[in-house]
Amino acid sequence: MKHNAGGSGSKEQSGAAGLPYLRFYHSKALRTRTLSVLDTLETAEDATSQREALAEVVLELTETGLDYYFVKPVQAAKGGVLAEQTTKLGIGGILRLMAPVARRVIGGMNSVQLRSVTAHIRHLMQ
Repeated sequence: MKHNAGGSGSKEQSGAAGLPYLRFYHSKALRTRTLSVLDTLETAEDATSQREALAEVVLELTETGLDYYFVKPVQAAKGGVLAEQTTKLGIGGILRLMAPVARRVIGGMNSVQLRSVTAHIRHLMQ
């Protein structure tokens, strides 16, 4: 996990006025899928044809991030099986609620908006 305190001269400042940020690691397979979807959307004549693929990647990145920020610390703290299962259950609930919302929001975006989302994801991947 990278953490940047936004110190002067840092090459890893976020786009939000050099504020600190946290990022998470994900698999090479997810990175490959993400880049493929972003590339396809960015080069598509009609970016709206890629809405569902983008929504799926956003949800998978969200799930991976939630796991990284919540499940992994519980495991590292050796919080026990019950704590780990409770954490996973909570994240599962979040994702079940979030999935239709993300699909609806991304599904309603036009090409310019979709390309803005891809630019933001690329920024996060730097």
